[in-house]
Amino acid sequence: MTRRLLLSYLTLAALLLLCLEIPLGFVYSRGERERVINAAKDEAESVSAFASLSVSAGRAAEDLPERAAHCAERIGGMVLIVDQDGALLATSHPLSAAEQHSLASWPGIAAALRGTATADVRTSTIGGVQYLAVATPVRHGSQKLGAVRITVPTRMVHERVHHVWLLLVLGGLVALTAVAVIGFGIARWTGRPIRELENATHELAVGGTAVPVAITKGPPEVRSLAATFNRTAARLEHLLASQRAFAGEASHQLKTPLAALRLRLENLENDIALNARGSLTAALTETDRLARMVEGLLAMARLDESAAEPERIDLAQVCGERHRAWRPLYEQHGVWLALAGDWDCTGEVLALPGAVEQILDNLLSNALRVSPPGSSVSIDPRRPASPERRFAHRHPSPERRFPHRASGPGWIELHVMDEGPGMTEEQRRRAFDRFWRAPDAPKGGTGLGLALVQRLAHASGGEVVLRQAPRGGLDAVVRLPAAPAGPGGPAAPSQRPTRPLQTTAPGRL
Repeated sequence: MTRRLLLSYLTLAALLLLCLEIPLGFVYSRGERERVINAAKDEAESVSAFASLSVSAGRAAEDLPERAAHCAERIGGMVLIVDQDGALLATSHPLSAAEQHSLASWPGIAAALRGTATADVRTSTIGGVQYLAVATPVRHGSQKLGAVRITVPTRMVHERVHHVWLLLVLGGLVALTAVAVIGFGIARWTGRPIRELENATHELAVGGTAVPVAITKGPPEVRSLAATFNRTAARLEHLLASQRAFAGEASHQLKTPLAALRLRLENLENDIALNARGSLTAALTETDRLARMVEGLLAMARLDESAAEPERIDLAQVCGERHRAWRPLYEQHGVWLALAGDWDCTGEVLALPGAVEQILDNLLSNALRVSPPGSSVSIDPRRPASPERRFAHRHPSPERRFPHRASGPGWIELHVMDEGPGMTEEQRRRAFDRFWRAPDAPKGGTGLGLALVQRLAHASGGEVVLRQAPRGGLDAVVRLPAAPAGPGGPAAPSQRPTRPLQTTAPGRL
C-alpha cells in the first residue's frame, strides 16, 4: 500500500510539473527571442538614422565606417551599410569582391532598398534562436538613401535558453524528490492502520491470540474496518474457546459414566443367559469404541489448548521404542512389524513433545487393524529423494496441495506402510475428516486417529499424506522439519521425550 500511494503521489507531481514547466520553458524562450529581435531592430534603426544624417551631410565615407565598427563591437555582430544602388558604404567586417558585388541581391538588403524593414529569424527546436539578421531602409524624409543590415550572434541567447531549460529540469527533480520524501512519510502514516490490521489478521490466522486493533486511526473507512475486525476476531475467539471447552469438558465428563457402564455390563455376564451373551459382547464392544472416541476427542482438545514449542526429537530412538512396544501385539495377530530405512542418515526432527509417538501409535494401530495375518507393516524414516514430491491434505479446504519448500536436509519423511486393502483416491482425500470411516473399514475404529495424526503433524510444522503402497496397501507419509545442526537449533530434549499428549494404549484407537 505504501508503494502504491507513493507512486500515485509521484505520478501526480510529475504530471503537474510537466504541465507547468514545459509551457513556462517555451514562454521564456519566446520572450528571450522577442527581446533579442527588438534589440536588434532598435540598433538597426539607430544606425539607419545616423547613416541618413551622414549621407545627407556628405560625410558617409568619413563617419559610417567608424560607426559600423563601433556598433559591431558593441553588439558582437556584423554591420553592413549600402547606398540606394546597393554599393557598399561601410562594413564592420571585410567582404570579398564577389560579396560586395552581390549585396543588392541579398534578401534582407533588397527588401530594405525597396523601403521595407525585415527581420530574418531562424529558431531551434526548443525555442532558441539559431540565426538573426535585421535590415532597415535608410531614409531622409521620403527619399531612399540606402539600407542597413545587422547580423546579431545568437550563441548567448541559445545558451541562456538552454540554461533556463536545465534549471527547470533540476527544479522538477528537486520537487519530485521533496514529494517522494514527504509522500513516503504520508503514505507510511496513512498505511499504519492497515498494517496493524494485517499483523493482527496474520496473528489470528496462525492461531495466535486476537489482539484488538485501534479504531481511532486512519480514515473513516479504515476505522470501520478495524471495528468490524475486532468484533469478528472476538466472536471467532469466543467460538473457538467454546468449542475447545465443550470438547474437552464433554469428553472428560463422559469417561466416568462410560467406565461405570462397562463395569455394570461386565457384572451382568454371570447373570445373563447364554443366548444373550452375543448381545452383551456387542454392547461391551460398542462401549469400548465409545471410550476410544472420547479419548480421541480429549486428545484433540488438549492439542488445541497446548502452546508447546517444537523441540528436537531423535526420530530413530522414537521409532525403535514404538517398534518394541507394538511388536508383541503384532505377533499376536500374526503380522510382522519391521524397521527399515537408513537410520544413520535420518537425524533429528522438530516436533511437539510426544507428537511423534502419538503419530506412530495411531498409524500402527490403523495398520494392524487392516493387515491380514501373514502380512507385514514397515516403519521407514527417510530423507525426501525428490523436490517434486507434493503433499495433499485437507486443512481447511477439501483438497490443497503443498510442494516441498526444500528437499534434502530440510525435511525428514516417516513412512508407515501396510499390505492391507488400501483406499481409493477419494477415500484417501477424506480419511483425515473427523469421524469419517471407509465403508469397508474393520469394526472398532472411531474415525479420529488420522484426524489426530494430521493435527499433530501440522502443529509440529509438518504435513501428512496417504498414498498407495507399493504392495497395494496404504503408505502413510508424515513429513517433519529436520532439526538444524549445531547449537543454533532448539535445546535438545532429555534422553526420552515426554509425552503429554499420549492418551491411548497400543491397539486402542
